[in-house]
Amino acid sequence: MKHSSDVKNTDKPLPIVVLISGGGSNLQTIIDRIADNTINAEICAVISNKPDAYGIKRAQKANIPTEIIDHSQYDSRESFDAELTRRIEKYQPELIVLAGFMRILSDDFVNHFYGKMINIHPSLLPKYRGLHTHKRALDAGDSEHGLSIHYVSAKLDGGPVILQKTVPVLENDTESSLAERVLAQEHIAYPQVIQWFSQGRLQLIDNQVILDK
Repeated sequence: MKHSSDVKNTDKPLPIVVLISGGGSNLQTIIDRIADNTINAEICAVISNKPDAYGIKRAQKANIPTEIIDHSQYDSRESFDAELTRRIEKYQPELIVLAGFMRILSDDFVNHFYGKMINIHPSLLPKYRGLHTHKRALDAGDSEHGLSIHYVSAKLDGGPVILQKTVPVLENDTESSLAERVLAQEHIAYPQVIQWFSQGRLQLIDNQVILDK
């Protein structure tokens, strides 16, 4: 089975929808990289499952349409995901970018968008899926840590990896100092991967990531 970002007119900005739950620092980086023409893309909408997410203010400041779908108002994961699907499809994105979106998505939702939805995770997958990755790396005495950008699959933080960046774990690191250095690399790596999509350089074939060099 083949999924790809499809051969397309790469002069046309890649339409994306960004999903957030919090502060939106990765969202801000994407906004900035689009503004300075590093990424040939257009954020059609930013959608948050939390009404007070600061990322919504970042989007509004950049005149990007925003939507809030408060997950606490839905009686099941499936009903929330159905509404999320409906809102996303209004914008007809070619890529869905999860930027600190803290919801486990249903299999049906993930399978519906498989091959066109990516996530950034603060660990060197398959290590440390889930939460508290920096603490777990420190507790394990790891010499290196980092981030992974991957296609979203039905397995939590288990989809095919597109790009990883490594940072050294320093002797005096705390969770916050390690997190800060990983985040700095996130702000470089996520725009890079989105630009690859916009250039039509990424393909997902039989769950293998193919990057056209």
